[in-house]
Amino acid sequence: MKTHRIDNRTFAVIGGVALCAAGLWVQQAAGALAGDPADRGNLLVVADGRTEAVVVVSPEAGLPETTGKDGVARRGADKSGTRNEEWAAANDLVDYIEMMTGAKPRLASTREDIQAALASKAPLLIVGEEALKANAGFARKVRAAAKAKPILGADAIGLLREGNRVYLAGNNDLAHYFAVAELLSRWGCRWYLPTAFGECIPEVRELAVGTLDYAYGSPFEIRSYWISWNGDGTGRHEFQKRNMMIPGRRGFPSTGHALGRYTRDAPGSKGTFEFPITAPETARHVAGQLDEAFAAGKDISVGMEDGNYDSTYPRDVELMKQQWDKYMLRWSVTDAMLELYNNVAGILQNKYPRSPSKLGFLAYGNMTLPPVRAMKAERSLFCELAPIDIDPIHGMDDEQSPPRQEYRDILHAWARVMQGRLAIYDYDQGMLVWRDLPNPSHQAFRQDVQHYRQAGILGINTESRNAIATTFLNLYLRGRLMWDPDVDVDALLAEFYPKFYGPAAQPMETYWNTIYQAWSDTIVTEHEYFVAPAIYTPEVIETCRKSLAEAEKLAAPLQGKVHRTRQEKQVLERMAFTRLSFEMIDGYLAMARAAATACDYARAAAIGRKTLAVREKLTEMNGTFTTYRRIGEKGPAWWPGEVEQYAKLAELTDGTRGTRLINLPLEWAFRRDKARAGVQAGYATQPVDLSVWNERRAALTPDNRKDYPDAWELLRTDLYAQAQGIRDPDRQSFTGDLWYRVDVELTAAQLKDGVRLMFPGLFNECWLTVNGAEAGYRKQGKLWWLNDYRFEWDVDLTGKLQPGVNTLVLRANCEHHLGGLFRRPFLYAPVAAAAPAQ
Repeated sequence: MKTHRIDNRTFAVIGGVALCAAGLWVQQAAGALAGDPADRGNLLVVADGRTEAVVVVSPEAGLPETTGKDGVARRGADKSGTRNEEWAAANDLVDYIEMMTGAKPRLASTREDIQAALASKAPLLIVGEEALKANAGFARKVRAAAKAKPILGADAIGLLREGNRVYLAGNNDLAHYFAVAELLSRWGCRWYLPTAFGECIPEVRELAVGTLDYAYGSPFEIRSYWISWNGDGTGRHEFQKRNMMIPGRRGFPSTGHALGRYTRDAPGSKGTFEFPITAPETARHVAGQLDEAFAAGKDISVGMEDGNYDSTYPRDVELMKQQWDKYMLRWSVTDAMLELYNNVAGILQNKYPRSPSKLGFLAYGNMTLPPVRAMKAERSLFCELAPIDIDPIHGMDDEQSPPRQEYRDILHAWARVMQGRLAIYDYDQGMLVWRDLPNPSHQAFRQDVQHYRQAGILGINTESRNAIATTFLNLYLRGRLMWDPDVDVDALLAEFYPKFYGPAAQPMETYWNTIYQAWSDTIVTEHEYFVAPAIYTPEVIETCRKSLAEAEKLAAPLQGKVHRTRQEKQVLERMAFTRLSFEMIDGYLAMARAAATACDYARAAAIGRKTLAVREKLTEMNGTFTTYRRIGEKGPAWWPGEVEQYAKLAELTDGTRGTRLINLPLEWAFRRDKARAGVQAGYATQPVDLSVWNERRAALTPDNRKDYPDAWELLRTDLYAQAQGIRDPDRQSFTGDLWYRVDVELTAAQLKDGVRLMFPGLFNECWLTVNGAEAGYRKQGKLWWLNDYRFEWDVDLTGKLQPGVNTLVLRANCEHHLGGLFRRPFLYAPVAAAAPAQ
C-alpha cells in the first residue's frame, strides 16, 4: 500500500500557549506561523489583532437550509446534506481565527462575494470545492495523495499557498474539514479531549502563512471509535473530525452478534452455540434467510454470538481439533465457521452475482485464531478482528508480551485470508473491568499501527466508553496515529504539557510520564482491576503525589486573579480534574492494599467509600469523565461491589459474623509445578528448601524471575503469581500447578471453637491440605471471568488443626494466563447463630 505525502515546507508554531520560557508561562505571543519561519514573504492573515482576510466557501456548501424554531435559516444542519462538513470547516476556520486573535475574517459564501474576493488582494483562505475548482493542479495533487483503489473510501488533504491565496481542501466532504483542521493544527490549535475541556487554542496577535505545499492521504479507510456502555458522547463528533477521524464505519458492514437468529432453526441445531456448522443444510438454511436482503444489496451481519461455539457434527469435530485455542481453553471453531461463511456467501453470490451486499463477521471468542488451512474468504465477506482476551497493555513488538506477538501473527494471517477486507475491532479502555484509573494505550498502539499498515487492513474501529479519567489522551493519540502512523508520539506528548497545563507543565509532565512509564515497564498482560497494584506501586503513587503538589503550587497564582483569561480558567479546571483523578488512584490503591496486604477490611471499606465520593465529584465536573452512572455498577465485579465485599469481610473479623484469629503470613513458600507432578513428588509434605531462594533473592526482579530454577521460593499472597514474575522462561504466563505452603502456630485457646480459613482473593481450581491430609477442594471455572467476582474460598477447618505448628498447603491449577492468591488469607472463628426466639 502506497500513501503519498508531499510537503515542501514543514511548519513552525511560534507563540501561543505552547510557549514556555525560563519557567514562565507565555499566554500571548507575537504570532503563529503555518509555513517556513525563514520565509520573508509570509502572508499575514491577522496583523496586530486586525484582519482583512476572507474565508471563501462554495454557495452550495451546507445546503439545503433549515429553519430553526427561532425562524432563522441555517446551513449545514440538514442531515441529508452532502456538503455539511465543508460548510462547518469554513465557519470553524472563521471562529477559531477569531478565538486566537480577536479578529474575525469575513466569510464569502455567495457567488457575488466569492468573485469579489478572488479579484482582491486580501489574504484568501479558500476552502473545499472552491479551492479545487480554482486550482486544477492543486486538485490533481490532492487526488493523487489518496490511497489507491480503496474498498470503502479514502481520505486525502492538501494545503497550498500561492501569493495571497491559501487553498485548503480534501478529496471528499469530511476531508475538506480535515484540511482546515490541519491548518489550525499548524497554527497551534489542539483538541486533546472531547468538549471545551480538552481544547487548547493559542492567543496571538498575528497569524501568518509562509511557504506551504502539502498533500497527504491516510493509509486507513476506517479511523473511528464508538462509545459503548452508554458513555457520554458529548463533543465526540467535533473531537473526531478535528483529529482526522471519521464518525462511523464508512460502509463496513455491521459485525454485531447476529448469527444465532439464522441458525437456531437449522437442521440438527441444539442451541445458539451448538449446531452442525459445516453441514450443507446449515449453509442453505442461513442463505435462505439472507436471500431477500442480499438480493436488495443490503449489508448484513452474520457475526457470531457473544460466546464460544461447539459441535458434534463429524466434519466440525475434525476441523476444530486442528488447533487448540489457549485463550478460550477450547477447540478453535475458525476453520469450520469460515467454511460456513464461505458456503453461505457462495450460494448468495452465485444467485445474485451483481449484488453489492457485504456480509460482516467477527473473528472473536474461539474464532479469533486464523484458520489452519490455507483459506480465502469469499469476496462479499468482511471481517473485524476483535482480540478481547489478548494483552492490551503491550505492543506487538514488545518482548515482555508473547501473547501480543502471537496477535501480530494472527493479524497478518487474517489479513491474508480476507485480502484487504479486514478491520480491527479493539478496546480502549483496554482494562475491561476497571476502576476509573488512568489506562494509557499509546505505548502499545504506536507499535501496533505499524503492523496494521503493513498488513493492509481497512482500518480500526475502537470500542471506547469515553471515560476520560481512564482513557485521557488515548483517543487523541489514536486519532493522530491512525491518520499518520509515522507521527512522532513523543513530540506530541512534549507539546501537550505546556499547552494543557500552562505554568504547571513541568511537574505535570513528570506526573504523567511516571504513569506512562509504569504501564510501559510492567510485565503484566491481564486486563482487569487486579493488575492495578502491580502497576500503581507505592513508588509510582508517591512520585505522582509530589509532582502534583509542585504543579498546584505553580498554578496557585491563577486562583488569586480576579479576571482570568479563558486559558487560565482552563488550567485551573484541568488541575482540579487531575487532583480528583489522583485522589482516585491514591484512594483505590490504599483501599486495595488495606484489604489485600493488611487484612484491614473495615479500613479498606472506609477508604473505598470516601474515594467513591471523590469519583462523584469528578463526574459532576464533566459527564465524559466517567461512565458508571450510565451503566449501573452492580455486583462484586465493580468498584462499589468491591467496597461492599470488604465490608462483609470485616464482619468476619470484628465479631459481627466472626472473630479474627490470625492473619496468615504475607509470604508463603512457593513452588512451580509445570508438569503437575508435585503430588507424586510430595510437595505437600517434603521439607521446604529455600537455599536457592536465599542465594538468589537479592538479584531477582519481576522480569528476570522467569528464569528461576525448579526450586522452592517465597511468594507474596497479596498479588497474583504472574504479576510477581512467575512466568515461563520465554515470558509466557506460567500455567500448571501453583503450590503455596506455610506453617502456622496456633494455641489450644484459638482452636476451642470452630475455625475457618478465608481465602479472600484466589483464582483457579484448588486443593487444600492441612498437616498432610486433604482439607478442602474448590471447583472453579477455567476462565476467570465466568466465576463469582468475589474470588473467595471459605474453608471449614474445624477439627483439622492442632495446637502448635500446622502446615497448610494450597495447590492451584492455573490453566489460563493468571492464577494464585491476590489477597492475604486469614483464620477466623465464626460467631454462632443466635437461637430462634421462642
